[in-house]
Amino acid sequence: MEEPQSYAGEHLGMPAAGPGAMAPLWRRALGLLVDWVLVQVVAALAFGAQLGGGGAQSFVPLGILAVLNVLSITAFAATPGQALLGLQVLQVRPGSFPLQVLVRTALLCLFIPAILNDRNGRGLHDAAAGTVIVRR
Repeated sequence: MEEPQSYAGEHLGMPAAGPGAMAPLWRRALGLLVDWVLVQVVAALAFGAQLGGGGAQSFVPLGILAVLNVLSITAFAATPGQALLGLQVLQVRPGSFPLQVLVRTALLCLFIPAILNDRNGRGLHDAAAGTVIVRR
């Protein structure tokens, strides 16, 4: 007898497909890319930051990304890029959602935790925060 195939999010009690299923990596990455383009535009228009600028100026877009993440995920459970792609951030571990969003955002800004995955396919920033990105 053939064993059923496992899927991302299975250990988190999420459905294999459809609303509530864990979002695939390409969709999560594309959502982050949309957010990054948005913050680059805001950094250039509002703060005069140059694309690829060095020194302290290079941290302006990262700071805007952090603020965007904390405010939009806390208020709407999604960043603009995630919302555009039909995604949202959910809690999978009880706790204070705003605190989980802060932890998630701080680790996202460090980049490395976001590109490494746990056994469920979540970025380590989501695993550490007790969150997951799912389809709406």
